[in-house]
Amino acid sequence: MHIYERLGVPVIINAKGPATRLSGALMAPEVTAAMAEAAEFCVDIAELQAHACQVIATATGAEAGYVTSGAAAGLLMSTAACVAGLDPSLMARLPDTTGMKNEIVMVRSQRNFYDHAVRSAGVRLIEVGLPDRHAGAGVRDAEAWEIADAIGENTAAVFYVADRYARPPLARVVEVAHAAGVPVIVDAAAQLPPAANLRRFTDDGADLVCYSGGKAIGGPQATGILCGRRDLIMSAALQHLDMDILSDQWQPPAGLIDRHRLKGVPQTGIGRPCKVGRENIVGLLAALELFLAEGDAARHARWLDTANIIVEGLDGLNAATVELVGADDVTQVPLVEVCLAPSVALSALDLVIALQNGTPSIHVDPAQIDGRIVTINPTCLADGQAELVGPAIRRHLG
Repeated sequence: MHIYERLGVPVIINAKGPATRLSGALMAPEVTAAMAEAAEFCVDIAELQAHACQVIATATGAEAGYVTSGAAAGLLMSTAACVAGLDPSLMARLPDTTGMKNEIVMVRSQRNFYDHAVRSAGVRLIEVGLPDRHAGAGVRDAEAWEIADAIGENTAAVFYVADRYARPPLARVVEVAHAAGVPVIVDAAAQLPPAANLRRFTDDGADLVCYSGGKAIGGPQATGILCGRRDLIMSAALQHLDMDILSDQWQPPAGLIDRHRLKGVPQTGIGRPCKVGRENIVGLLAALELFLAEGDAARHARWLDTANIIVEGLDGLNAATVELVGADDVTQVPLVEVCLAPSVALSALDLVIALQNGTPSIHVDPAQIDGRIVTINPTCLADGQAELVGPAIRRHLG
């Protein structure tokens, strides 16, 4: 009997992908073993984060790095770092940003629920551009000059949400922001794979980049990576670490925090609710090592094998057409798309709910239900689960 049986919590089949509400990615045995071993000892968390700083900097090409309790936590801490800098008195006042640089410029079409993490630092979002291409009213979106015009004396940073459809290109955004002396924060939470994206946004000039640790990297769900400029990572760390320590006693690791740049020891900061434990830090580092070692091609092949099992389970299905998307692109996740035939009375949403309420409970991606398409992501399926997806769909489609 496994732990969830003892707790009375039903186990699901996650065919949607590494969504937080469905527990994120599965972790490799090496990751869970590293976490268990880490739990057996106590360390100075700042020293452990200083080691993580070096590992993440090497992996991303950034000046420094830090392990956060998720990408959203990284957004909060990035914003706090851009607002407060290395001034302990400003750190102590957040989220009260009265008299500080408290505006964040961002493209209107990039707004989403996760920018709540940015606003939590006490800043105001300044939106630019009209997303005509999304609204169906035309082909245009925000342009770099609009971002430049929105930057003023109260601008703390420009916030950019990375996506293949994001406009303007990040390099142009960085150009106009840096011309005004303003840093750029990039939300790249779900931009892996490919592994090259660990360096892409830093190479484009971003000052801070946030990634999820519990998605494609395969780390603990409550982890993320923050990488970027050394001074901003230092500010984020100072506003995140437990600072309940006497000034004379405090000996921070130089690889993470340069005490000589501070006028005093900061108080415990706004990032403190985003605590990350030693087990999660070690687990994330172990997962990052495995992610880089496996490589895009081998990872894609592993996911493709799982996707093909699902496709085979749906072979000959008359009620729907089945398409394998991304099979030839190692930088993408291969997805199985099940498109319901017009003659099928069941809607795509009906099928999603029926699978979710079935035994076993199978969660799929409803993002394309308006097109009568149910999407299946193989990345979070455990051994033996892919074989159950096709028969379940067949049952519900009669």
